[in-house]
Amino acid sequence: MNIIERIKGILLKPKEEWQTIAGETTPIGDLYKNYVIILAAIGPVASFIGLSIVGVSLPMVGSYRVPIVTGILNAVVQYGLTLVGVYVLAFIIDVLAPTFSGEKNINQAFKVAMYSYIPGWLVGIFMIIPGLAVLSILGLYGLYLLYLGLPVLMKSPQEKSVGYTIAVIVAAIIIFVVIGAASRIFTH
Repeated sequence: MNIIERIKGILLKPKEEWQTIAGETTPIGDLYKNYVIILAAIGPVASFIGLSIVGVSLPMVGSYRVPIVTGILNAVVQYGLTLVGVYVLAFIIDVLAPTFSGEKNINQAFKVAMYSYIPGWLVGIFMIIPGLAVLSILGLYGLYLLYLGLPVLMKSPQEKSVGYTIAVIVAAIIIFVVIGAASRIFTH
């Protein structure tokens, strides 16, 4: 499916789109190639532009820019760790499935992880202008997508969706903290 049409579908008609996605047999490698590699680059590229080229305006200090080499290194590390993070989250979704009466299926788990990340990746564009970074909160829509997608793709009962979603969110927070810490280790 066309990436633009899929993004529109998952953002605007998620219940219907999850049903369509559930029936697809796209291999994980193709999902990486057609979606993840493209979308995961938005935040790191925008962050590099915002922090190293545009700069951050600090009261009483003036404008601050991250050095170009540091900005590039940070973007590359953040991007690489994000590519790994999507798979790790999919693995966790898959491992947790039986706990919430769902079916283990790494391909379906990967689709849940990947498509739920889309809002977060898209709002990464706001990092081009560091003052707009607060709008990144719109990426939380991905949590709703996760909640809708888990019972459809992982075949968990609807009544267990809240618990399953919370467990996955906790895992995702841990993944983000580890990615952030690793990113700082590699770039400082």
